[in-house]
Amino acid sequence: MKTCVVLNPIAGAVKDLDSVRERLNALHPARLCISEKPGEIEKLARQSVEAGFEQIVSAGGDGTLNEVLNGIESAGANIVLGLVPLGTGNDFARTLGVPTTIDDAIEQILRGQTREIDLVRVTSDLIRYFLNVSSGGFSGLVDEKLTPEMKKTWGPLAYLRSAAAAFPHLRGYATRVTLDDSEALELDLYNVIVANGRYVAGGIPIAPEADVADGLLDVILLPERGKADLVLLAAQILVGKHLTSDAIIFHRAKKIGIRSKPGMWFNVDGELIGNEPATFELLPKALRCVVPAT
Repeated sequence: MKTCVVLNPIAGAVKDLDSVRERLNALHPARLCISEKPGEIEKLARQSVEAGFEQIVSAGGDGTLNEVLNGIESAGANIVLGLVPLGTGNDFARTLGVPTTIDDAIEQILRGQTREIDLVRVTSDLIRYFLNVSSGGFSGLVDEKLTPEMKKTWGPLAYLRSAAAAFPHLRGYATRVTLDDSEALELDLYNVIVANGRYVAGGIPIAPEADVADGLLDVILLPERGKADLVLLAAQILVGKHLTSDAIIFHRAKKIGIRSKPGMWFNVDGELIGNEPATFELLPKALRCVVPAT
């Protein structure tokens, strides 16, 4: 396939750009694009699709992957997506089982085994597509605190560091959650998580039973609780044992609508995309992605 590699040169695992670029040449790309400014990756991916490339390889972290995905979707083409995880978290790559080393990830792409996976469209202030996880409420506050400098300094612990910074601002949201245009829940919530993938923040299993090809979204709701309960819940989340906890509400659905007072800020794969209302729609098996050989 005619391949384009889109490389984020400031991704967390990029220490020697020339070395990374040389190793990516093992993919024999007809084009290797290196972003030079924030927001450029989506444009580069879209232009590559419009130029007739059949496979786009995202070389970066989860934010890079999200930009590449939205560039592909805005061009409306049937593209094969490959991943070389070079970020701080690499959470969607972890869900797929993509190797964490550059050379092993490249070898996987060269084998060419693909799988049709689900895609999610969220409509809020913006319309965005994502593969992994979106969250609103407290998580939105956490992402406001999560600076590029914090990621570089703290690595995978940056999310926990920013959560500690946001904790004093914890507040509840009077929230209406609509599932598949029928069941509606009226709840006071701290957090809403809509998951297609399993992991966030560098490996925390926030949706440990999520399946990227089951045609359903995992919805995790965190009602208002005492701080002692939240500390216990946080410990359960770190090891993926929270789905049976009384401290959360768990559902699966194809479409989720969220309205709240005050408005929740939502992020998509770690990038803020807007305030509520937000509508999440699952697009089953809408993307072909390179996966490990079985």
